[in-house]
Amino acid sequence: MIEINEKGDAVTFRVRVVPRASKTEIAGEFDGALKVRIASAPVDGAANEELIRFLSKLLSVARSDIGIVAGATSKSKLVRIENLGASGVSKVTSLIDPKTA
Repeated sequence: MIEINEKGDAVTFRVRVVPRASKTEIAGEFDGALKVRIASAPVDGAANEELIRFLSKLLSVARSDIGIVAGATSKSKLVRIENLGASGVSKVTSLIDPKTA
């Protein structure tokens, strides 16, 4: 189960990235974190940018509303997403299990 913290209209959760994948996609859950395969290589922040772009599209929020709070140079990251509203937690959990949406 993904550990999600909600405060106001923002949520934070952990993401485990797998860079240099064949395509960018949700890969499930890993130790309480959302596991995401990233097509970009972890060079010059390209994988972080791809992660932000991907989450922005999936959750229908602006890229500027998504930030990597911790772990910018690590495979394990803490992501904060602003302006998700009251359904923020359910939107994030639906990433791993669409039946909960």
